[in-house]
Amino acid sequence: MTDSLERAQLDEGCGSSVAHDRRHSKLLCYYGDDFTGSTDVLESLFRAGVRSALFLEPPSDEQLRGRFESLEAFGVAGVGRSLSPDAAEQELRPIFEMLKRADAAIVHYKICSTFDSSPEIGNIGTAARIGRETFGGRFIPLLVGVPYLGRYTLFGNHFAAAGEEVHRLDRHPTMSRHPITPMKEADLRKHLAEQCDYRISLIDILALQGEISEVRERLNQCVSAQRPEILLFDVLDDERLETAGKLILEEADRSDGLFVIGSSGVEYALSACWKSVGLVERHPEVSTSVPAVDRMLVVSGSCSPITEGQINAALSDGFVGLRVPVDELIDPVSAKHAHERLMEEARALLEQGRSVLLYSATGPGDRSIEKFRKALIARGYRADDSSRLLGSILGSLAKSLIIETGLTRIVIAGGDTSGYVTRELDIYALECVAALTPGGPLCRASSTNPRLDGLELVLKGGQVGNVNFFNQVRSGG
Repeated sequence: MTDSLERAQLDEGCGSSVAHDRRHSKLLCYYGDDFTGSTDVLESLFRAGVRSALFLEPPSDEQLRGRFESLEAFGVAGVGRSLSPDAAEQELRPIFEMLKRADAAIVHYKICSTFDSSPEIGNIGTAARIGRETFGGRFIPLLVGVPYLGRYTLFGNHFAAAGEEVHRLDRHPTMSRHPITPMKEADLRKHLAEQCDYRISLIDILALQGEISEVRERLNQCVSAQRPEILLFDVLDDERLETAGKLILEEADRSDGLFVIGSSGVEYALSACWKSVGLVERHPEVSTSVPAVDRMLVVSGSCSPITEGQINAALSDGFVGLRVPVDELIDPVSAKHAHERLMEEARALLEQGRSVLLYSATGPGDRSIEKFRKALIARGYRADDSSRLLGSILGSLAKSLIIETGLTRIVIAGGDTSGYVTRELDIYALECVAALTPGGPLCRASSTNPRLDGLELVLKGGQVGNVNFFNQVRSGG
């Protein structure tokens, strides 16, 4: 096919990507830097009609040739968002190598749509460096905005909704005060520049206007003049999000597996192009509800204001709240008794048919947060140990309660802790079964333990869901 004909097809709808994607066994593979974000991508692929699954550990060749052989995309859920650069190096390099061998057209390092990161924790620059060393390419596309979730990037500055209002990220009521990675700079280029020494350029909202041929020319001029190693795309609406998707797919055609960094906006950008060339169905059936359950368990390690409102609403709607005494549970002297006491109370309530909410904090002003920090310091832990310790505690409690009481549906709240909670549950894969609310899909688990196989669960980030979200999940949407 001539270059002019290929360009004409791209102008009409990502045409040459058909040839590219047929050279690969998968449309896309991804690594999620936290578990809630990983299911966010799973939801976006589910909504696009892409057969996909999320693995809690890198899948074996046997798994990919067995029941998951027909997958068009898959992800690996990780905890990169809570790791130091040295720990991220150990986690990411072997997984990136595995994803490269999976033969996907695009490999996506999935980050939170609120860009949670810092030089010390969740360093996105570290992922960029390892990805560039593994996959090469002219540049790494960076796309963070997701209009579907109320996330927007304009002239490099990032904005996020909180309730009905949209805030610049450095003024966001949650992200500007995040206990681990507070956002003090809304310009994503400046924020990321503190984490790496790569050249970072921008395709802004004005450059994305017009015919795709015009936009492509602006991109190529930017790349030629500035030679960026990372190229950030503005995101405001679905139309220009699709334009960014076309440009990313074109860049994938240049290489044998393009490495991309971004939120689930990457999948929403790509899915429109996949549909336009028939790689996926244009109008897939997407379930938004499931049958209700009579009782449910929620475990929350979140301290966001949105989760605080959801906890209060759930308590008013019949859930029984039990505070998890984390400071006691990390103390070798009191841990055993505190665990037994909490388990006995929660088990009894669930066996009575009550829904139970185990929480470490009610919200950002809860005094238990500072109490936990002091307990960590007193026992020689670092601040970045908090998510791991809290997640392990909540996961152990949840697993025991599921097995002992026969629970079939749970919610795990907290982006930083959800990965550690889920890893305690003895499950190896998740598949999306219903899109209950943006960013909070209901998933079905696969496990070698028959008590856990088929468990339904929702992984909820701190910014996800309306005030009645926990009851919505219990009632099935």
